[in-house]
Amino acid sequence: MEEAPIAPQRSRFAIPDDVHYFNCAYMSPLSHAVVEAMDAGTRRKASPWEFQPPHFFALAERFRERTGMLAGVDPSTIAIVPAASYGLAVAARNVSLAEGQEIVTLADQFPSNIYVWRERARDSGARIVVARRDADSDWTEAVLDAIGPDTGLAALPHCHWADGRILDLERIADKCRETGAALVLDLTQSLGAMPIDLTRVRPDFAVAASYKWLMGPYGVGLLYCDPRHHDGAPIEHNWINRAGSEDFSGLVDYRDDYQPGARRFDMGEKSNPPLLEGAVAAMDFLLEFGIEAVAATLGRKTAALAKEAERLGFASAPAGVGAPHYLSLGFPDGVPPDLLGDLARRKVFVSARGKSVRITPHLYNDEADAEALIAALAAL
Repeated sequence: MEEAPIAPQRSRFAIPDDVHYFNCAYMSPLSHAVVEAMDAGTRRKASPWEFQPPHFFALAERFRERTGMLAGVDPSTIAIVPAASYGLAVAARNVSLAEGQEIVTLADQFPSNIYVWRERARDSGARIVVARRDADSDWTEAVLDAIGPDTGLAALPHCHWADGRILDLERIADKCRETGAALVLDLTQSLGAMPIDLTRVRPDFAVAASYKWLMGPYGVGLLYCDPRHHDGAPIEHNWINRAGSEDFSGLVDYRDDYQPGARRFDMGEKSNPPLLEGAVAAMDFLLEFGIEAVAATLGRKTAALAKEAERLGFASAPAGVGAPHYLSLGFPDGVPPDLLGDLARRKVFVSARGKSVRITPHLYNDEADAEALIAALAAL
């Protein structure tokens, strides 16, 4: 028996009744619980005498614990980073590349997972290979065709940030292992909205920013580091990541060894109460329902919208090809120049990416939102 969808959670967000926000892939709104957690974290700084040395570590470990639950991995494999680009820089420093090897990426991939590899290719003598798909193929086959004996690294997402089409990461990971290539993932547009078995995929590194599908604040994210890289080199050297840093009286007894697991890769000043407490509250919201249930509910929302949009003449990806939380409506000649402005004036908010309008709902969207979106598309 099919599980019932999650009821709309709009009352848990400060979204006015006349605002119809379908743009979670751009930035999620913060729930009341996240705002309250961040406010409480900010107030900690007002009374620093109450913020004791153990709090520096407890905050970070709560974040690591929740992330481990959400991603299905041991918390010790998680590092705390300020942005996807930071985590990718850590990965770039710790993945071996030789002259003549290839770095496989996607066409029109999000730039944070491109620039770092272009720089690494210049430094190592490697070269970028861009996997492209035509209208009748998918990203998985394009990537599998691009990976070969000269591939040193595949740098990929779980779904494309513009069209939402999914990559089968388990098949790609198997191909990488067969060829000896490393695998680095940017999960910013998928983690929290669709399940992933990182213990099965086992990428070398995987990063996700908090402010999109993890429903958290800007300026914090997570970096998964496979245990084979736990003796790697961080990109900065801050005191709290060193072994024995719990003893503040002994900090000048300088240490060469690190805290265990992926903690050596944590960003400086990681113990930031507003960010970490807000991010934990956001993950608790997702864990309350479970990622499988969240994905199923979002899939129902996008499928219903796609059906209505098709009646208006819009084309979307076939069922099962796109991520459940993505709906991409195509315009053969490109998105009309003022379409987003026209929609915004009707208080309907989406994004334009390439020749498509990207519609990305979440649990805060209800039937009134769907009706407003379809009515606006019909009118324009």
